Amino acid sequence: MKKTLLLATLASLLASQVFAADPVKARKEVFKQYKQTFGQMGKMTKGSTPFNKDDFAKLAAHLDALAQQPWQYFPVSTATGKTASETDAKPEIWSKADWKKAIDTHKAETAKLKQTAASGDLGAIKVQFAAVQKTCKACHDSFRKD
Repeated sequence: MKKTLLLATLASLLASQVFAADPVKARKEVFKQYKQTFGQMGKMTKGSTPFNKDDFAKLAAHLDALAQQPWQYFPVSTATGKTASETDAKPEIWSKADWKKAIDTHKAETAKLKQTAASGDLGAIKVQFAAVQKTCKACHDSFRKD
């Protein structure tokens, strides 16, 4: 688990440098890490993988770090031109005030999950994990192409 988390962190750091020139690829890489981390957490909350409070807390901390990253890779320039066809983001996200609010809400809920995970209270963790999932879904529903 520690090795996986370390490798994911290193990959994240490298990706930010390597993909800086291509923001669409960069954000897709961050979201790929999101999916992997979120998937491991989901397995623990559902019971398909044994719940380990320390491992979950590390995953929650990693998710909180990831929550800070993808938004820098959504420059307006990716809404038009060649990269527009490579993205799943709706073009109107760059003109909607709700976009910034959705990002802030997601970051806040992810930070709460990190705090809740430190308690080790699985019941509270499940509730907060669902709150984070809700922010992901809300963003996908509002700002992602079908």
